[in-house]
Amino acid sequence: MSTQSINIGISETDRHAIADGLSRLLADTYTLYLKTHYFHWNVTGPMFQTLHLMFETQYNELALAVDLIAERIRALGFFAPGTYKEFSALTSIAESDGVPKATEMITQLVSGQEAVVRTARSLFELVDKAQDEATADLLTQRIQLHEKTAWMLRSLLE
Repeated sequence: MSTQSINIGISETDRHAIADGLSRLLADTYTLYLKTHYFHWNVTGPMFQTLHLMFETQYNELALAVDLIAERIRALGFFAPGTYKEFSALTSIAESDGVPKATEMITQLVSGQEAVVRTARSLFELVDKAQDEATADLLTQRIQLHEKTAWMLRSLLE
């Protein structure tokens, strides 16, 4: 933490708790990024072109999202996690074993998108109590995007 005190209207205790929650969100987002990129590289089958491009769009968006989340943690006065060890301890998303078939990739990515939504949503009580509108805005945007992406992926399975 910085040696200069932070006075943004949110107590240090609340900022620390919010940063811890955002660290879990960061870990979930980064893990989903890795999984989506991995599937982009390795997808095969009749839906190859569609999924290859869709996964690329998704992992590019996730790469931008991890930066936004990490920067919010820093703005609250704490260091963001950034190692595989830290992310694997914090994430709620399981890694994939091997290279699944395309439909299983989609199923796993739906689960991952929904996991990020649950993690983001779990922070709202604390964020609202602390009147941290900036984090609430970030969470709302992340939830909206991940719910839409999960819906689009689920639509491929019908």
